[in-house]
Amino acid sequence: MSKPRPMKLADIGLLLALSSVLLLPRLRAQSPGLPAGPIRDKVTTACTECHESRIILQQRMGKGAWTKEVDKMVKWGAVVDPADRDAFINYLSTNFPPDKTPEDMPRSAPERKR
Repeated sequence: MSKPRPMKLADIGLLLALSSVLLLPRLRAQSPGLPAGPIRDKVTTACTECHESRIILQQRMGKGAWTKEVDKMVKWGAVVDPADRDAFINYLSTNFPPDKTPEDMPRSAPERKR
């Protein structure tokens, strides 16, 4: 009988990549949806590539701050068609303005037992 070969770094990397691909849809499915709007699906796709929608749902900023935030995220790799940039900013600043009460988000991680 042959002995099993030790895992190589490439094997571990492949295993981690496959695990993240298989788990990502499950994580997205648990993330709350964004409010209705003509650009919602594009915002959801662009933003939830890196974080849950909870991050957006908790934000409250004016148009200037949302402009800076969208531009920052694009620099960090968010895929936003330049033709959609203003629509993203309008959607976010309309739905998550500074004078709107932030949504109460339940914790996504289980609480520690004492």
